[in-house]
Amino acid sequence: MENAQARARHLITREEAVLLVSRRPTRVIGRGGHVPRDVIDRIFDQPGCTGLRFYFGTKADGSMTLVFVGVDERECDMTDGPIVGDHYPCPPFCDATSALIR
Repeated sequence: MENAQARARHLITREEAVLLVSRRPTRVIGRGGHVPRDVIDRIFDQPGCTGLRFYFGTKADGSMTLVFVGVDERECDMTDGPIVGDHYPCPPFCDATSALIR
């Protein structure tokens, strides 16, 4: 079982997040994107799902995407359940007021 200290390493401050986002390679056109909660909830609603794994992917048009899949207690991908393979890209679906984008 993962302890609280190990879990905390995944959480960062807003300042750290700003720094990470600002280091995005200039050759990467997109800033990011978002996935609606109900889509992610479908992954987490699977019995035995303890986490979420993502993979980098490339769509047929050459644009980048993330592929999300549930992870079980053995840290194995739950590929027989819901898998998310698309997101709303930023831009154009951005929060122009976000403290993460300067």
